[in-house]
Amino acid sequence: MLNRILFGMFLLLAVGTAQAQLNVVASTSNMGMLAQAVGGDHVSVRVLAPPDRDPHYLEVRPTMMVALRNADLVVSVGAELEMGWLPLAIDQSRNRGIQTGQRGYFEAAAQVDRLDEGAPADRALGDVHPTGNPHVYMDPLRMGEVAQVLAERLADLDSEHAAYYRQNAEQFKERAAAHVEDWQQRAADAPGVVLFHEDANYLMDLLDVPVLGYLEPVPGVPPTASHLRSLVRELQDRQGVIIYSGYHSSRGPDFLVDNLGWEAVVLPTNVELEGSADDYFDLLERWVQALERVGD
Repeated sequence: MLNRILFGMFLLLAVGTAQAQLNVVASTSNMGMLAQAVGGDHVSVRVLAPPDRDPHYLEVRPTMMVALRNADLVVSVGAELEMGWLPLAIDQSRNRGIQTGQRGYFEAAAQVDRLDEGAPADRALGDVHPTGNPHVYMDPLRMGEVAQVLAERLADLDSEHAAYYRQNAEQFKERAAAHVEDWQQRAADAPGVVLFHEDANYLMDLLDVPVLGYLEPVPGVPPTASHLRSLVRELQDRQGVIIYSGYHSSRGPDFLVDNLGWEAVVLPTNVELEGSADDYFDLLERWVQALERVGD
């Protein structure tokens, strides 16, 4: 009889612990990483966009809506990055608490200053974002600021663990600052980079590394032959490195490699699924290594 009672108490305790976790749905794996870093043991995180897919363009799937229906909090990049799919998925989830403007909806980009804010909403200029460049996750200092605001949102939803969330956010911010000091010194002599898309501008701005061009003639438009030839003419006598993501076509980078003799490096901008803060800082370290070895 005593064993039954003890076993029952154990089950109640286990259920209570599971129920204490907040269900967080992150649009991308970087947002999931940050939510886990701040939320720790008191959150359960589900990521919607695989890191090997361009987060601009996803199809809404039933599994997304199921995850969102049970979410206490959605953590998105924002600044219209997920405009083509996340608002529809949230709407179809029928979860009132995570709609835009509710405390269960959180946008990282809305918490920090953004590059290129106020750009004209002209589709002739490509896939532009009038509210600013959304790829704030490539700046670890901005991510530290986002972490602190996210801690307050989690505290609002779960006041019992407010101090825990704030402490985790502060630790993430301190780690980011320590890394940046080292990275800025090492990238000081980097001659520059050609990016496929404007997705690493924040990191280049932070490190003061020149962006010498983009493989896309305008954001969201694949490289054209005329644009690639123009890049070669402009960069013929310069040094640099070409960096692009695995979901981008290699044809444009290969053309520049053949005609400029530069190195092309494939690097992700998002951590793997269930990636940790360690993985995030390791990812940025790989970017710095690619930049600093140019000309060695």
